[in-house]
Amino acid sequence: MVDLRHHGDSEVGHGLLDFAVNVRDRTPPRWLAERIAASVADLAAYPDPAPARRAVASRHRRTPGEVLLTAGAAEAFVLVARALTPRRAVVVHPQFTEPEAALRAAGHPVERTILDGDFALDPDAIPEDADLVVVGNPTNPTSVLHSAGTLAKLARPGRTLVVDEAFADCVPGEPESLATRADLPGLVVVRSLTKTWGLAGLRVGYLLAEPALVRRLAEVQPLWSVSTPALVAACECSSPRAVAEADAWAAELAGRRARLAADLTALGLAVTPGARASFLLVRTPGADRLREALRTRGVAVRRGDTFPGLGGDYLRIAVRDDETNARLVGLLAELL
Repeated sequence: MVDLRHHGDSEVGHGLLDFAVNVRDRTPPRWLAERIAASVADLAAYPDPAPARRAVASRHRRTPGEVLLTAGAAEAFVLVARALTPRRAVVVHPQFTEPEAALRAAGHPVERTILDGDFALDPDAIPEDADLVVVGNPTNPTSVLHSAGTLAKLARPGRTLVVDEAFADCVPGEPESLATRADLPGLVVVRSLTKTWGLAGLRVGYLLAEPALVRRLAEVQPLWSVSTPALVAACECSSPRAVAEADAWAAELAGRRARLAADLTALGLAVTPGARASFLLVRTPGADRLREALRTRGVAVRRGDTFPGLGGDYLRIAVRDDETNARLVGLLAELL
C-alpha cells in the first residue's frame, strides 16, 4: 500500500542539506516578508478576502466570483472532495498524492490512470464516463509539462476537471496554464503561492472555477479559513511586480535545472526528459539505498516509492543554486 500522506518535508532532518522539499530556497524575498509582517497590525479584525480575490482575478483575467482563496493548494483538494459526489473519480498518476488522499478520506472510490515511459498524457487513456479527473501540470514528481491543448480535451459538460498548477509559475510565461480559460466546462485550476515564494508555513493558495462551482466549494470551507497575513501575501504575489519577478526566476531556474540534469545524466542516472518544474525525477537501480547513503552524508532527497506508478528506483531531487547542486553531484559521484 502506497503511503499517500508521505511528503518531502518528512525526509528533512536537522542539519541535512535539503533537496527533498520543492519550496524555492532563499525566500520569501524581503519586500514580501516585510509586507506580511506589517499585516500583523490588522489581526484584531476578521480576515477580508475581497481584496485578494480581486488581485488574483486581475492577475488571471478572471472575475472575483471565479476565485476562491484557500489555506494552501491542499485545502482546495479537500474542498473538492467534500463538495462533490463523483460517480467515477480518476486521478492521473504519478502526481501529488493529496488529491487522491482527500477523495478517499471523504469516502469516494478512486481509480488511477498510470502514465509511464516519458509520462506523457494521452486523453484517450481517461475513461470516457469519468465525472471527476485530477491531473497536475507541470506534474509533481515527474516535472513533465502537458500542453494546454491536451488538457483542454479532458474538459466536457458533466465532468469536473481539476488541474493542479502548483508549479505553473516555474515555466516562463506559463504558456500551458489553463488559469485564464473561463470557457472550459467544469474546469478547476488549483494554484499555490507556497512554492515559488517560500510560504509553506503561511498556507496560501487559491482555485479558479466557474462562479457556481466556486460558491459550491465555498459552502464546505470553514469560515475565515485564510488568515489576514495569507491574504496579504495573495495580493502581493498577484501584483505585476511579483509576476515579473517570478517569471525572471523561472527563466533563471531553467538554466540551473538543465545544468543539474546534465550533471546527473553524466553520472549514469536516468533523468526524466523535458523537466519544467523546480525538481527532477531520477531513476537508478537501488535508489532507496542511494537515498540512505546520501542521508548519512548530510543530504536529503525525496523517495519515489510513495507516488503511485513509481517505485523504489526513483528519487525526486529539487533544483537549488549551482553551488549547492555541485555539492550534491560531488557526493553522488563518490557514492556511485
